[in-house]
Amino acid sequence: MDNFHTLLLEISQKLDERELESMKFLCNKKIVKKKMEMIKSPLDLFRQLQELTEISEDDLTFLISLLKAINRLDLVQKVEPGPRCEVETKERDQIDEAFDIICDNVAKDWRRLIRTLGLSEAMIEQVIYNNPCNMREQLMQCLIEWRKMKKDSATVSSLYKH
Repeated sequence: MDNFHTLLLEISQKLDERELESMKFLCNKKIVKKKMEMIKSPLDLFRQLQELTEISEDDLTFLISLLKAINRLDLVQKVEPGPRCEVETKERDQIDEAFDIICDNVAKDWRRLIRTLGLSEAMIEQVIYNNPCNMREQLMQCLIEWRKMKKDSATVSSLYKH
């Protein structure tokens, strides 16, 4: 199946009538009035933009600018997920896997590990209070709190250093 057309179909299904009208308005210098009147759906608009070579599989810049203009940043992310998104997803998967390994292999001395990661005693006690009688969940919640605290610097390599 053609990924480009699948993407256009997916985007078209998420646009409402008002957003379509806004996009058409933004295209009024590119599409002649007679053809503009024939556009009744986002797919019609995308077909017309393809004919005019405003959008193509190799160049989605104009589509991205339209989606940004109508404030559909969620759809912009579908069009241009970018390498950073892929890296973040891969790193998040790796750290989740590391958390599971730690939870499976660290026993009663898990608090020492969490302290070396920099979580406060108050945070540790709060996690224990919220998860009584479940040591694995206490450890997992502490690791999740560490990830929230470290934000972008919470990586497997930074976890390994501790």
